[in-house]
Amino acid sequence: MSLLNVDKIDPNSGTALEIGTSGDTVTVPSGVGLTLTDSTLLLPTTITSTTEVKTNKISPATGTAFAMGDSGDTFTIPSGATISNLGTATGFGGGVETADQWRLTTNFTGLAQPIASNLEQCDTAPNNSFPGSAMTESSGIFTFPSTGYWYVTFDYMNSSSDESAYVLSAIYATVNDSAYTKIAQAYMGLRSVWYQSSHCSAIIDVTDTANVKVAFYGPDQTANTAANNTTQGNTAENKTYMTFLKLTDT
Repeated sequence: MSLLNVDKIDPNSGTALEIGTSGDTVTVPSGVGLTLTDSTLLLPTTITSTTEVKTNKISPATGTAFAMGDSGDTFTIPSGATISNLGTATGFGGGVETADQWRLTTNFTGLAQPIASNLEQCDTAPNNSFPGSAMTESSGIFTFPSTGYWYVTFDYMNSSSDESAYVLSAIYATVNDSAYTKIAQAYMGLRSVWYQSSHCSAIIDVTDTANVKVAFYGPDQTANTAANNTTQGNTAENKTYMTFLKLTDT
């Protein structure tokens, strides 16, 4: 191997300087710095490295968009590292990306274990457009569109034709698409011909959309004759309704 010491290498006039031939490897030894001053370094379309690369800034070529990786790639942020937004950025995840809301469309009397009919996705503008995939419902059983941690709420409105010590509404869930367990409940006390509302909620870890499901009981129990209690529903506004918000992946 020969050593060539020079202060400067210029290409012939009107030509480009080429170092090496296709297939060659050009090595910059450890401790050697490569300085570009007011110059442009043209890199290949794809740069592959299995070693650590450190840089202060990465900018896209003029008129193009900068892409991080390809579909299916995984990027890891080590523990203790932070990402700072120093300007206006778009396209980053964050916040609720999947949400849905359903309601009871008409009144009924008596117990509902669960509410199994006259349910619809809310469709009165502007309460008629939701991000992400919708929930699906069959005979009162709600199926989630994707796995993840979901925040589920049940708002229930009831009226009574006589005095009642309480009316109970509840959220039930299953982890095996079979046995349902009460995971949230709310009580309300009623007097004759009074209208009242209750609210209960739960965060559900949906690990399997085929098995983890929810249902809504209202009323689930009453202190007087169930037939004297009327659950309120309306096709144009939310009276008895269910809200589903996906918080994050599981």
